[in-house]
Amino acid sequence: MLNRKKNLENTGTALVDAPGRADDGLEEELDSYTRAAVTRIRFNTIVKPAIISAIALIISFFIDVANVPILGDVSFDLAKSLFPGWQPPVETFEPYSFWWLPVAVYALFIFIAYLAYNRLKLEIIRTPASETIDRIIEASTSVIDSISTALPLIGAAILLVSIKLGEEVFLGISVPFEIKALIILAMGKLFQPVLDQLGVDFQNIVNHVKDLRDKYFSRIQIESSKSLIKQFNQSGMGGGAAVSVQDLEKYKALVTESARLSEIMHKNFASVSAMMEKVNSLQHITTEKIQQLNTLANSITQASSSLTDEKTLIGLKHLEAIVKK
Repeated sequence: MLNRKKNLENTGTALVDAPGRADDGLEEELDSYTRAAVTRIRFNTIVKPAIISAIALIISFFIDVANVPILGDVSFDLAKSLFPGWQPPVETFEPYSFWWLPVAVYALFIFIAYLAYNRLKLEIIRTPASETIDRIIEASTSVIDSISTALPLIGAAILLVSIKLGEEVFLGISVPFEIKALIILAMGKLFQPVLDQLGVDFQNIVNHVKDLRDKYFSRIQIESSKSLIKQFNQSGMGGGAAVSVQDLEKYKALVTESARLSEIMHKNFASVSAMMEKVNSLQHITTEKIQQLNTLANSITQASSSLTDEKTLIGLKHLEAIVKK
């Protein structure tokens, strides 16, 4: 983490120290920085936030009414350890074992997070925008939350149906399935920090790119002011002539105008960048909508050109006179 932070600072310093570069050069530097920063983010960063949900997965092996591989009848063993005089009931059937269900769903959660990670890498390289990160993280979180919430509801429905099917179906299938479904619900809620961690890592890149742009244009303004002051000193000392009040006012006006133009340029660049982020966040821009906009623009152009026609103006005046009468 310290090395990553140092690399970010070095990249920012290299860009800011080159105020004379063109905007294309700035975009190339930002693009190369973004690619390098995205490459440094590894998928194994989810290990720490995934520990809590992994603990819930391990606990799922010990909460089961059926026989679990290697662990055996964990529920009976736990009851015997808590109540030494307890005797297990005589069973006429063996409940179905759903020990594999939390494992399969947890593997699905990891796969969804990996898909979000790959999509974030591609999208941030194309357009580093906060809206892109929020959209991808929210979509992945919604899928995981839907899966973890749907399974207990399905289990409850099976539980209600199996009441009339007898004890064997009720205790043999419905109850074990509902137990694992509730554990999956807990795992889904505990898995959300994994996606949040991915969002934070990529959001740091977006924030740093924005800071670099701001520093770049602020440095341009400062360098412009320094250049004007240097020219003023050279003309005052090398020419040997005294500087008049009018010259000072001209220099002051030039400095003020330079600062104003730099500020306007900075605002325009920020506005264009924000507009591009909004355009990139739009999911459906079809050719039909573009054609409709072109048709509307042509109609407005024809209407405005017709208003400049002399015959049209005369007709409108006659119409206005009739309406007044």
